[in-house]
Amino acid sequence: MNNLKIGIVCYPTQGGSGIVATELAQSLANLGHEIHIISYSRPFRLKYKKNKNIFFHEVTTYNYPLFEYTPYEINLTSKIVDVAVNYNLDLVHVHYAIPHASAALSAKQILRSLSKELPIVTTLHGTDITLIGKDKSFKPVIEFAINNSDIVTSVSKSLKEDTLKNFKIKKEIKIIPNFIDSALYCPTAENDKAEKIITHVSNFRKVKKVDHVLRVFYKVQKKINCSLNLVGDGPELKKIKELSKKLNIEKRVHFKKYSRKIHKELKNSTLFLLTSEKESFGLSALEAISSGVPVISTNVGGLTEIVVDGVTGFVSKLGDIKKMSDDCIKLLLDNDLYLRIRNNCVKHSKKYSTSEVVPQYIKIYKELLK
Repeated sequence: MNNLKIGIVCYPTQGGSGIVATELAQSLANLGHEIHIISYSRPFRLKYKKNKNIFFHEVTTYNYPLFEYTPYEINLTSKIVDVAVNYNLDLVHVHYAIPHASAALSAKQILRSLSKELPIVTTLHGTDITLIGKDKSFKPVIEFAINNSDIVTSVSKSLKEDTLKNFKIKKEIKIIPNFIDSALYCPTAENDKAEKIITHVSNFRKVKKVDHVLRVFYKVQKKINCSLNLVGDGPELKKIKELSKKLNIEKRVHFKKYSRKIHKELKNSTLFLLTSEKESFGLSALEAISSGVPVISTNVGGLTEIVVDGVTGFVSKLGDIKKMSDDCIKLLLDNDLYLRIRNNCVKHSKKYSTSEVVPQYIKIYKELLK
């Protein structure tokens, strides 16, 4: 099959869905496909070095006196139609059921009236199912968006099960996991620094339970000479800074902005800590294990597909601060155990490399366009 013209609709932010969608776009462009990214701003992970096969189309919104809230989905629908017509797209791949898949379906109907077909691939990433989807008012829209997409994929087995459990789905859902560039996220030489570095990366939302990260670290630093790097930004950041002072550990806690060089942050880390209440996949955990950094996490959602207990790290029930801190201390004190887990991490991450996963998307594109 010749190179394809693919529209990719995603959020531009540093969350997992936006990161994976952008990395997918760049990987496909490197293979010669013409990629058109559609979003309300330039994606965070989109490299500044211009790739001649990638085009960015901004969805602009305007304030109308008639509307209290800007109708983003209408503007997105219009932009999908515009790009599909002017660039003769072969298909559009949307990341998130709402508003992206629902907008794409509206665009598909408009295009059909113009005698143009636009196949839709929808990838479910999590929040549209596990959080937004639990609002009954959204349920009919999500079900319609999923059931009327041409192909639907899920980033984890756990998310697929949640989707089938919470919605009336008639469509087959294929599992294609998130992926990382294993040449970028790779281990360095053994970290033999006297001070160990524990790292947490997130968007600091309530669901990430970053206060639990601090409480685990509070116990660990009493036994081990270590520091905590908290990387990211979000609505809970101010509360977390206040808690670090309350626990009297602020001198050992370092707050850092999220950047495109997160791989360097991980390479300097000893352990990665993730205490989330929900994780449909856990991209940051995958980036950590690919970097040879064992992960201590909760046993929720798709995390256990990445953090295999006793193999690539240790998992605990949500809120089990004592076990998580004990697991950290155990790994940091037992060098043989640490090295074994570290080696397992790198081996386990190989199946999530770009070269393993991107061809799975290309395969479904070809099946769709036969």
